[in-house]
Amino acid sequence: MANGKDEELLRPVPASATLSQADFSRLAKYIESELGIRMPDTKRVMLESRLQKRVRHFKLSGFGEYVDFVFSPQGRESELINMIDAVTTNKTDFFREADHFDYLLESIVPEAERRFGSGIAKPFNVWSAGCSTGEEPYTIAMVLEEHRDKEPRFSYRIFASDLSTQVLGKAKEGVYAAEKAEVVPMSFKRKYMLRGKDPQAQLVRMKPELRSRLSFARINFMDDRYPAAEDFDVVFCRNVIIYFERKIQEQILGKLCRHVRPGGWLVLGHSETLTGMDVPLRNVAPTIYCRT
Repeated sequence: MANGKDEELLRPVPASATLSQADFSRLAKYIESELGIRMPDTKRVMLESRLQKRVRHFKLSGFGEYVDFVFSPQGRESELINMIDAVTTNKTDFFREADHFDYLLESIVPEAERRFGSGIAKPFNVWSAGCSTGEEPYTIAMVLEEHRDKEPRFSYRIFASDLSTQVLGKAKEGVYAAEKAEVVPMSFKRKYMLRGKDPQAQLVRMKPELRSRLSFARINFMDDRYPAAEDFDVVFCRNVIIYFERKIQEQILGKLCRHVRPGGWLVLGHSETLTGMDVPLRNVAPTIYCRT
């Protein structure tokens, strides 16, 4: 028998309680202007699906009442962040687009050591921008730990950010379903992951010494300035800007470049391109750029 919480999640929103065009337009206007995320009419069904749980949570009559609440003084203070969490897409994996991590270890780290003393004279500084639930920054940490095994003097820091407070909370915990870790090399799993105590739960957790290398913060790419250092050796911002309009993509990349040290690197996703953009970057490898 389902408990009360399960019943709440399973209870359907009334058939009449669909997201109207007017309510969708109100949400879309806010999402596009404040978050920069494209919301064409084709995304109305997706948005309706993602917000159903919030409508159920408050036992509201439908989406119209929910949208009114979101933009009320109380809703802006308490619910707006949950609406944003529901809207944002958070797809990530360990060692996603793995060639980037090979390039990091084989080219970026040794060149940064040689040119800037990064990792030796001062920590090698990395920003995982749009980190989602944390698989990317933890992958970076594992790769850099492998380098540190060979060069004990090497030190590094990883800053990770996302728009969603929900996924940042998961990233800080560093707990994942064991199946998510299947792509991680066995030698890495032995060194950097712990098995959960409950065999039925099938969970793994990043080891405390690895988690201690990471710091997290919520950052909205639409803000004029980002609360981050301005001397990162490398910034990973992969599969993030594809959700923005082309003009906004260029603005975001320009702001990110302020945080990459001259001669440092910016790594984008394989589906992203800088063609035709006025940004201080030159291509050095597929979707990897050096700040000029």
